[in-house]
Amino acid sequence: MKKSLLRNISFGLAALIIVILMVATILEKMYGTTFVTEKIYTSWWMVVLWGVTAAIALLYMVKSSIHKRVITFMLHLSFLVILSGALITHIWGVQGALHLRVGDEPVEQFVMNDGMAADFPFGVELKSFELINYKGSMAPMDYKSVIEITDGDNGVVEGVVSMNNIFSYKGYRFYQSSYDRDGHGSVLAISYDPWGIAITYAGYLLLLLSIVLFFFQKNSGYRALFSHSLLKRGVAIVAIMLGGSFAMHAEELPRTLSKEVAERFGELYVYHNDRICPMQTLAIEFTSKIYGKPSYKGLTAEQVLTGWFFYYDSWKNEPMIKIKGGEVSAMLGIEGSYARLTDFTDVRGYKLDKALGVNDLQLRQNVNGANEKFNLISMLSVGSLWKIYPYQDSLSNNITWFSLADKLPSAMPDDQWIFVKSSMNYVAEKIALKDNEQVLYLLDKIKAYQEKYGGEGIPSSGRYKAEIWYNKSNITRPLFMFCLTVGLLSFIFCCRRVVKDKAESRFEEVVYTLLMGVLFLYLTLHITLRGVVSNHLPLSNGYETMLFMSWCSALLTLVMRKRFYLAFPFGMFLCGLTILVATLGQSNPRITQLMPVLHSPWLSIHVVTIMIAYSLLAFAMMNGVTAFIVRYSTANRNDIIEYLQVVSKIMLYPAIFLLAIGIFIGAVWANVSWGRYWGWDPKEVWALITMLVYSIVLHSVSLPWMRKPMVFHLFCIVAFLTVLVTYFGVNFFLGGMHSYA
Repeated sequence: MKKSLLRNISFGLAALIIVILMVATILEKMYGTTFVTEKIYTSWWMVVLWGVTAAIALLYMVKSSIHKRVITFMLHLSFLVILSGALITHIWGVQGALHLRVGDEPVEQFVMNDGMAADFPFGVELKSFELINYKGSMAPMDYKSVIEITDGDNGVVEGVVSMNNIFSYKGYRFYQSSYDRDGHGSVLAISYDPWGIAITYAGYLLLLLSIVLFFFQKNSGYRALFSHSLLKRGVAIVAIMLGGSFAMHAEELPRTLSKEVAERFGELYVYHNDRICPMQTLAIEFTSKIYGKPSYKGLTAEQVLTGWFFYYDSWKNEPMIKIKGGEVSAMLGIEGSYARLTDFTDVRGYKLDKALGVNDLQLRQNVNGANEKFNLISMLSVGSLWKIYPYQDSLSNNITWFSLADKLPSAMPDDQWIFVKSSMNYVAEKIALKDNEQVLYLLDKIKAYQEKYGGEGIPSSGRYKAEIWYNKSNITRPLFMFCLTVGLLSFIFCCRRVVKDKAESRFEEVVYTLLMGVLFLYLTLHITLRGVVSNHLPLSNGYETMLFMSWCSALLTLVMRKRFYLAFPFGMFLCGLTILVATLGQSNPRITQLMPVLHSPWLSIHVVTIMIAYSLLAFAMMNGVTAFIVRYSTANRNDIIEYLQVVSKIMLYPAIFLLAIGIFIGAVWANVSWGRYWGWDPKEVWALITMLVYSIVLHSVSLPWMRKPMVFHLFCIVAFLTVLVTYFGVNFFLGGMHSYA
């Protein structure tokens, strides 16, 4: 068979696999996970398709003498090894679940995923189960099962299974899956796949070794890119769009506390989102939830929170409740029962309809969001949001935080009971008398009570101060406008400089470097403070990963500034976009306790590598956009287009390799946590699609058309759509285990 025919068949089959995977994620949304898993992902014809593609690709490599380029051959071989491991797992691997109860007899069977029973060559018994919560919180930190293996060969063997902690015995791997509500039962995931996992992991190691060696090989095409004549000349250009405007006007404000007194309220501890934090955090989240911003008409979040509590009559007519289509006052929903908002024949429903200027259909779509916000205000007005009084049960030693509206336990000592019931009434009385000095004194008393009875759940002084500073320094909203505006202006300056054929001045270089340096330092501080507050690496949700991508973009910009003049406009613009997405995706980015399964170093490494890869791919996409603008707006500037192609190639190699590493590190994490390294979740599938699509650009030797600059740039633009679907499409439309906004 001719080499050209083998090439066309192998790339054609790869393209077919990509299309099938894309369609499968859409079908999963329509028909469910079980359907696509059985009919597509694990079907016999899909297994055959993968196998035929791998075989023809191997034959093409042999025909092309790729084995003579050892490192390149190792790189391709690693994927064949990984596919072989996956095939062995598919054919001979066993997965299932085992339900155990404390005190039951040893179990010698478990239920496989297909519903059939399978036998252990030993007995398994649950000796104990423990649910471990975060200190001073009801949020689970870990689940731990102590099991006992009864084996005729080795006698009795004890093992501990917890989240991210596997117990293995004779090839059987036990994973903590879930537990019974009464705390006396545990569900363990079972996996038996000694050969498949071993071969797959060998493929991962070979892939990692090949990537490392690739960047160190001498006289490679990749190293030649750095000495390209166009790169040394450092040409630059482009322009893009965006803008914004602000409007301010003076309005009469509702009654509220002074900024100083409200700030002292914000320094109290409160039990919120399953953790203990400053009330300042609750105030910011409350205001952001209700109004969409962390402040209102110049009033701080603490003033808004305390204003609603102490001066409800003054605030209930304030049109600050943001819902789709406009703003309404609490009067329309809180008076009487907020649930009456759903009665469209009711006077309040009519008023809301008129206030928004929308029809009944649109109003119905807004009701749920409005009710949630009205309910939040109702909870605040009666004090149930203010869980500020800790109490330690003398029998269980558990600490519970009570609000003003909660029924206190009968076992609570009289002095504590009286303090909890009366302290805030005294505060309200002094506020009514405008005796701020006494208000501050009473707040100090409440905080002293909290520190005395709050136990180990009270955050350390360092974490407490970090959260205060984090809340005060959170300027992500105006920051994205600044970044986008500066990015736009710097694009324009680049255009002017290219038109006049002038080099970047020393002043511009210093200003650009200084601005990006300040942005990088701020993002570093912001992310660090969030990490200190949450007590884990802040990479667990959409807001945090977008901020980290912005940080990566700033770092890459500083690194590439010397060789790539467009680095600053691109970097500033990309930082602005990622911060904007972070802000839009979560107008109120909560800091919560980390889920037990996320307590793994593999997660942090996985997210970091993926986000760096996405940042590099975004730079390459923007290079492509720049090339098209140059192509159709400037005459005879092919040198610029070729220069942009060289820069993109330099970024794409590490981007694609990091993406591959990130995917397989995620697979290792999944195997450690759930007992399977690949589950065909939509995010996993689209990450694989992204890697397969971008790998095309690395095969320019086999695909001559990819060497053409404009084709290359068009590919980089179109291929970036797979990144957008992987991150945003899955999060907001396709769903799945990895979906977070």
